[in-house]
Amino acid sequence: MIELRNLHRGDENSLIRHLNDDRVTKYLSLRIPSPYTRGDAEWWIESGSKEVGVVRAIDFDGSFCGVIGAYTQNFEYSHSAEIGYWLSYDHWNRGITTVALIKFTKYIFETTDLKRLFNPVTSLNKASLKVLEKAGYKLEGVLKGAVVHEGVYVDEHLYARLRP
Repeated sequence: MIELRNLHRGDENSLIRHLNDDRVTKYLSLRIPSPYTRGDAEWWIESGSKEVGVVRAIDFDGSFCGVIGAYTQNFEYSHSAEIGYWLSYDHWNRGITTVALIKFTKYIFETTDLKRLFNPVTSLNKASLKVLEKAGYKLEGVLKGAVVHEGVYVDEHLYARLRP
């Protein structure tokens, strides 16, 4: 069973383990520290995750396996939020991320005033492109050469969902 819950003390070791796995972080933002330390995990649980919007842990069968968040924007973009997520390598290819994204999207639209959720994904991240499509997000455009990944310029695909 997939559940979304608040991050809490006790999640530190899982965060550290998963966010030091190159397979998990390969396409994540460079804002995530590397190596990911206990101090990083403690900060994220205690304050960082509470300052950026709505962030939830993803649990599968009672076990922490990832994080999903809606990161709010400012000023004229305050009606929208960037969706971000990651899942532990051990839980890949089970449909967990897709179900988590569907549940989280529904939750955000039911509990906030946000009108638009979006996710910019590099063309290299084929799995995430599929997750977004399966969760009902629509491709709005492709930004050519928008991201530098490991020294190579790659396209970024912009997916979004609007409040029903």
